Amino acid sequence: MDTQVRMGSGLEDEFQTLHEFVKAARGKLPPRIWDYLIGAAETETTMRRNRQALDSIAFRPRVLRDVSSFDAGSTLLGKPVRLPVMLAPIGSLESFDPGAGVTVAKAAERFGVPMLLSSVTTVEIESVGKAAGGFKIFQLYVRGDDAWIDERVKRAVDAGYDAFCITVDTAVYSRRERDIARRFAKPWRQNLSGTQYQAALSWKNIEHFKKTHRIPLMLKGIATAEDAEIACQHGVDVIYVSNHGGRQLDHGRGSMDVLPEVLAAVKGRARVVLDGGITRGSDVVKAIASGADAVAIGRLFCYGLAAAGETGVVRVLELLEDEIRSCLGLLGVTRLADVDGTYLHAAQPVVPAHVHSALPLLGEGY
Repeated sequence: MDTQVRMGSGLEDEFQTLHEFVKAARGKLPPRIWDYLIGAAETETTMRRNRQALDSIAFRPRVLRDVSSFDAGSTLLGKPVRLPVMLAPIGSLESFDPGAGVTVAKAAERFGVPMLLSSVTTVEIESVGKAAGGFKIFQLYVRGDDAWIDERVKRAVDAGYDAFCITVDTAVYSRRERDIARRFAKPWRQNLSGTQYQAALSWKNIEHFKKTHRIPLMLKGIATAEDAEIACQHGVDVIYVSNHGGRQLDHGRGSMDVLPEVLAAVKGRARVVLDGGITRGSDVVKAIASGADAVAIGRLFCYGLAAAGETGVVRVLELLEDEIRSCLGLLGVTRLADVDGTYLHAAQPVVPAHVHSALPLLGEGY
């Protein structure tokens, strides 16, 4: 771990809980950007089910175990990470901080976790590659044929990215009614030339990718055992279970409800990560105990980004690490790698699911 990581965020006094970042971010963001960040598709049912799936898991703690040490470290694609937590690809990061992907990449390197750079950004692949080392993955929305994809892969490889991610759950763009009601659309959604290529994307394109490129491939948006099986047959390296934070298909399942069947289909042939409602350290523990190799956070790191830029993202990760430490210690476990399904139990949620239901101290209006 380098000296920069050991220095910490320096925001320990200003931000002592995660909900404080949500309040700070809302205070800084225009209403339309706030709604863009927290909103989901149509009735926002899928987004709520992400939280409901996590809230439907309780813990089975063990006691009288030596928990005086702590290790939440892991590896992903053979690279060490301080936490098995990725910074998910978020479009229009410039809405939250002028540095956009450069700021996020620096924060990820500083703390020691992977970041995924969305292709829907004002910052070029190369700019982020030059600005920060660390574990970087480039995420692509397809706007051209195989040759067009090949050119993006080459740019990512040349810029030092460690893996390549293709999002596969956006064949049709959803109706995000918070944005529609405000008559708000990000610039990239006003000019959707080339979207026919995303709609036409098929397993033939994945076959071409694996035959052509050596960089590890991640598919983001897998939501069934059937597609996980096909992905494994095509040699996909990372299955990314995601419903786009509830922002694509409405009335879908929560990501944690999808995870068991995906794991059963994959049978260890690929790494499995997921996002969707991850808000607390206990959520990370639940996902890892359920068999995921890593999780990704999206909205959560954006609160830190909007509130305090690079150091805000680092502080969000510090607080997640503190919560993981507390959760593991009270479960009677010293290493995140040792927690498994024996520490989990099905339970009824105690609060209605909402984008911020894991942060009750926010109160009304969030």
